[in-house]
Amino acid sequence: MSLHSYSRVWLHLVWATLERRPLLPESAAAKMSGYLTQYATEKGIHMKINYVNSDHVHTLIDLPTHFCIEDVMQFLKGSSSHWINQSSLLPGKFGWGRGYGAFSVSQSGVKEVAKYIATQEEHHRKRSFSEELKLFVERYELQWHDD
Repeated sequence: MSLHSYSRVWLHLVWATLERRPLLPESAAAKMSGYLTQYATEKGIHMKINYVNSDHVHTLIDLPTHFCIEDVMQFLKGSSSHWINQSSLLPGKFGWGRGYGAFSVSQSGVKEVAKYIATQEEHHRKRSFSEELKLFVERYELQWHDD
């Protein structure tokens, strides 16, 4: 029997546009969603679902054994901002904001988180992205930073 590395590390990743401005109209957001899925596949990252809002993104990935969270975030944010700028999807230069959220998800919680991501429009009728992110930070017993 040969040795292999096995892991199942589900992560709910969240990141925002520069200054959390609503920079992505619906058509650009839909194209960005497709790009993220394709790019993740090329990098060997299983992305179960993503949702691109006008000012932030949610994804649910299974972190491969050969990547750390920081690498995945650099890949996703760096390549997608480059792609947007090269594709001229938006007027002017596009950029993501500093930082991200990475929240662990148990195998038994994957369906619930995937549903949550799929129904982002509904969630944001009730609360802003900042309010949503604060709730995640509190739920995971982290300390919120306003800067």
